[in-house]
Amino acid sequence: MTAPEALAATPAGEEPLLLRALRSEPLPRPPAWMMRQAGRYLPEYMAVRSTLSFLELCHDADLCCEVTLQPLRRFPFDAGIIFSDILLPLEAMGCPLTFGKGEGPRFPNPVRDRAAIAALKRIDPWRDLPSPLRALQLTTARAGVPILGFAGAPFTLACYLIEGEGSKDWHHTKSMMFTDPEAFGALLDRLAEMVGDHLQAQVEAGAACVQLFDTWAGALAPDDFRRWALPAARKALSKVRGAPTLYFTRDASPFLPWLAEIGADAIGLDWRADMAHARSVLGPHIPVQGNLDPQALAAPPAVVAEKVRAIISAAGPAGHVFNLGHGLVPSSPISGVHAALDAVRGWSWA
Repeated sequence: MTAPEALAATPAGEEPLLLRALRSEPLPRPPAWMMRQAGRYLPEYMAVRSTLSFLELCHDADLCCEVTLQPLRRFPFDAGIIFSDILLPLEAMGCPLTFGKGEGPRFPNPVRDRAAIAALKRIDPWRDLPSPLRALQLTTARAGVPILGFAGAPFTLACYLIEGEGSKDWHHTKSMMFTDPEAFGALLDRLAEMVGDHLQAQVEAGAACVQLFDTWAGALAPDDFRRWALPAARKALSKVRGAPTLYFTRDASPFLPWLAEIGADAIGLDWRADMAHARSVLGPHIPVQGNLDPQALAAPPAVVAEKVRAIISAAGPAGHVFNLGHGLVPSSPISGVHAALDAVRGWSWA
C-alpha cells in the first residue's frame, strides 16, 4: 500500500468530526487526535531525524509535511497538527535559538530589560516564517483530515525569552513581572501581536483550526494568571478569523472559572483536570479537549480503554475532542496509541 492510500481520511461528503465537535454538535463519538502525534515515539520520524537537526527539520517545509503525515498513515486519527515549534517566531524576531543534543531550547541572549524588548523585530509571518506556512499548504493538500496550526501563547513565549531556557521556578520571568510590570506588559503586548498574526497566517495557509499553547501559565497564581496570561492570550486570539481556536495550558484547574474570558472556541484540559468538573464550571456551550494522562498509554490495553471511556462519558456527547492531557513522549508505546484510538472509535453514544 502506498503512503497516500494509507492516510486517515474523513469519508467523502462528510464534514470532519473535529469541526462538528468544535460547534458542540451531538456526535456518535468524539473526534480524536493527540498532541505531539508526530514525533520521537515513531521509528519513521527518527529515521528522518537521523540525518538532520531539529531546527533543520523545522525549517524544511517538505519534511515538516512528511512527518505531519506519518502518524496519519499509521493511525486512524481524525485530525493532524502541523509539525513545527512554538519558538520559531522568536528566532524570526531576532533571538538566536539553539537546541543542544539531549537538551531543551536555549536563547543565548535572554530578554531581560527594556532595551532588549525594544530590539525585538516586528515580523511578517509570510516573509519571516515561510516554512510552517508552506508546510501547512502542502499538508492540507495531501491529508484527508483537518490539519491544525498552532502557536505558543505570549506568556509562555515570554518565559523562554526571559529565562533563556526552561526553568522549574521561572525566577527571572517572575522577577520582571513583579519588579517591572510596565516592561513585562510591553513584552506581552509585542508577543501577542506577533502570535495573533502568526495564527491568522496559518489559517490563511489552510489550517482548519489553530491551538494556542500556554504551557507554562500554570506556574502562575490565579490573580497573576488573570492579570497577565489571560489578557495576552485573549489579545492574540482576537486577531484570528476564519477558523476555530483552542486554548491549552497545563495545570488549568485553578483557572477554570476564567478560561471562557480568553475567547477561544474550545478549551484543552491537562490530565490533572477532572473532566466532569471542568465541564460543569465552563458550561455546556464551551467545547473541551482532552485529557488522558500520556503515561497511561503504557498501561495494558484494557486499562487504556477503561480510562478513555471514562473521559468520554464524563465529557458528554456534544462538544468534546478526545486528546491527551499533554503531548506524546518518546517512550509512548505505539500499542497504547492504538488501544486509545480503538476505544474512541468503538464508542457510540447511540
